[in-house]
Amino acid sequence: MTEMRAGARALPEITDRQTWQARIDELRVKEKAHTRAGDALAAERRRLPMVEVDPQTPLIGADGPVPLIDIFDGRSQLIAYFQMWYTGRPAAEQCEGCTFSTSHINELSYLHSRDVSYATFCAGPYEESSRYRDFMGWTVPWYSVPEESVDRLVADRHFGILVCYLRDGDKVFETYWTTGRGNEVMAPSYGLLDLTVYGRQEFWEDSPEGWPQHWNAAGGQFRLDGRPTAQWSRIKAGRNDDLGTAPDDQHQPRRH
Repeated sequence: MTEMRAGARALPEITDRQTWQARIDELRVKEKAHTRAGDALAAERRRLPMVEVDPQTPLIGADGPVPLIDIFDGRSQLIAYFQMWYTGRPAAEQCEGCTFSTSHINELSYLHSRDVSYATFCAGPYEESSRYRDFMGWTVPWYSVPEESVDRLVADRHFGILVCYLRDGDKVFETYWTTGRGNEVMAPSYGLLDLTVYGRQEFWEDSPEGWPQHWNAAGGQFRLDGRPTAQWSRIKAGRNDDLGTAPDDQHQPRRH
């Protein structure tokens, strides 16, 4: 049941604290079951087989080509997010979903403490895409995936995937990958929004009648006034979003 006031947005039912807490206690039982179900899935995930990957697969970093195995930086595991890219396109036209996900990844010390490295593998050329990284102020290790390495790393998938690797001596294995809503683990903003009364405010959500819902799930939820939402704070701070891209008539979208 919702309570409506003239000229106001829809509101939840108002009740006393004791009744409110009782309802939360009922929900908490379901939340705990959801947490335990997630733990059980994680346990199953840890028991998956793995597939070998060429450890010498080249990527491009700040100093030129670097083999996949070196990106582990001496650690036994690596998580890589494969960022989409549109070569020759300006910053405002870059992938809003990948920008949303990568903007949340900053502090890597907790991963490192568990012997896990993290890196972004971008579909775009290093020089151009790294300018975008700098404009956004991202600090995660950044590499470009050259055409010769796309099939070896991406296989029959697409950029926008989150991949886990394991290093055993001089061998590298892929242990897990996900995409779509599986990438939401990168973005705590969504988890926090799910705790709020109005949620993500996206059209697909099951919300009471009258709840604000403004965005679709086809990219619009990550864009604001013609740009990926996170870019506006960088523009306001005076950062230059020039990627050194080609004129419009030379734009060639990169495979993604």
